[in-house]
Amino acid sequence: MLELQGIAVSPGVAIGKVLILDREGYRITRTQIDSADRHKESQRLLAAIEDAAARLSQQTRESSKAAGKHVQAIFSAHQQLLLDPMLRNEWLRLVEEQCVSAEYAVSSVLNRYAQAFRRMGSPMMSERAADVRDIERELLESLGGTPLQVTGGAEQSVLLSHDLTPRETVNLDREKIVGFCTEVGGVSSHTAIVARGMEIPAVVGVGDFLHRIEGDADIIVDGFSGRIILAPDEATLKSYREGILARVSRAEKLTGLRDLPAETTDGTRIQLLANIEFPAEVAGCLERGAEGVGLYRTEFLYLGAKDEPQEEEQFQAYKHVVCAMAGRPVIMRTLDLGADKAGGIAPADPENNPFLGLRSIRLSLRQPRVFRTQLRAMLRAAEYGPLKIMFPMITTMHELRTARMLLRQVMDDLREEGHSVPTQISVGMMVEVPAAVLMLEHFLPEVDFISIGTNDLIQYTMAVDRGNEHVADLYAGHDPAVLRLLKLAIDTANRFDTDVSVCGEMSSTPTTALMLIGLGIRVLSAPPPALLQVKQAIRSISIEDTQKLAARALEFETAREVDAFLQQRFAELVPEMSVGA
Repeated sequence: MLELQGIAVSPGVAIGKVLILDREGYRITRTQIDSADRHKESQRLLAAIEDAAARLSQQTRESSKAAGKHVQAIFSAHQQLLLDPMLRNEWLRLVEEQCVSAEYAVSSVLNRYAQAFRRMGSPMMSERAADVRDIERELLESLGGTPLQVTGGAEQSVLLSHDLTPRETVNLDREKIVGFCTEVGGVSSHTAIVARGMEIPAVVGVGDFLHRIEGDADIIVDGFSGRIILAPDEATLKSYREGILARVSRAEKLTGLRDLPAETTDGTRIQLLANIEFPAEVAGCLERGAEGVGLYRTEFLYLGAKDEPQEEEQFQAYKHVVCAMAGRPVIMRTLDLGADKAGGIAPADPENNPFLGLRSIRLSLRQPRVFRTQLRAMLRAAEYGPLKIMFPMITTMHELRTARMLLRQVMDDLREEGHSVPTQISVGMMVEVPAAVLMLEHFLPEVDFISIGTNDLIQYTMAVDRGNEHVADLYAGHDPAVLRLLKLAIDTANRFDTDVSVCGEMSSTPTTALMLIGLGIRVLSAPPPALLQVKQAIRSISIEDTQKLAARALEFETAREVDAFLQQRFAELVPEMSVGA
């Protein structure tokens, strides 16, 4: 049995036989043609471009149905790249001047572009390299190459590959391919976006592991923890299979909770909101009884497109979410982009430490044109329902005041243009860095609400990159230092009578959700699939028990002690959920 760790990008567990995707068929050797055939070869290339563009156009339409409009935008960007006049001229020039085959011209030029993107070193540029490789495969297929079919064998399979393009992902045969794992990739990669849209368990960024794989072996992909287990023993297989059955059984039972309130046994009401990335996820929010959207991550509108999305495109996406939520509140977070996950507006020079660099609200304030465009789209969407605007990673008073000033200016501009912008827009801030917690009493008079982003708060409190496998053990929401900061933030917000919620991963796990409630939280925002399970936990416990749980957790010295205590008490207080929870 071999266990490896990667990045969990799409929750769920997949168990199946190994299916390795071989890339060797895409290596094209230099092939000379007779000079008299140059024009004929050029025409063959142009016909292939037209054919590939037509197929991509169909893929663009179909992908919207399969995984939402933001996945559709990825394929639309691929189509634009394919039809780029500069690329077409380079291909034709190689054919005409060097008398090479169309296949070689395509691969030669696109390989050069892909390598250049990879050398730039940033995750965004790696995504551009993946896009280029996808276009190469599309064109080679149109030139007569054998289409890549990933269908699996007679049994359910887990696909393993160095990488996987968005087109390949959306075309996976879901009857046979139950999950996938790649050597490269990140949580914001296009392939990860497609996987989440399709709700297929996936782990990426495992590193160089394919050479260690034996064909026909069993494999487990744990899309919750990022683990992959090769050739698992019978005990491990049994444990995971029982876990899957338990989740299915729980999911069936939980559907009856959808329309019931998230209320403790002694009558304390908790509001459950949903975290979303795509407008298409709204349906899942409503199906699971979400009372609103507590975090709409708008940066994925940028990451899913080749070019910066314009105001009208953003407006339509935001309007769709607001209208679909039918009067329920929608909190939209302004762009949380940076050098680690850029969307075409990153700083020109690479940063040595992007997590401590020009990112999030800092980047937005440095790019006021881009920021104003997004604020205009949000404010226009606010005409259709209760939309709230939230600024991410606020660290200083100057950042908050500058962002609010720009918002007021945009509101005035829209009113002058005749738009019916609401008189009052609720404005909030994310609390994600220790500095914001320590200065919170100064921030609170200038905001309507706050939302604690525990993912980044843990990262910045513990000085740990949560994607770095070498220090992953330090990334712990149960750490006493993190718990003390959370208590300070919650107590301060409650003292100022300011609405406070938690929208990080701690909200999506029943044990930590109950602890947050015990610390004083009354609004939780979690991914839609987690809502009903968290609601079940809330409806199974008294507020007094959650307060005792939180108080005891604050007394421990290590994250391990807190975790062990929470698991033990959860099993005692909510025994019906403790098995496989």
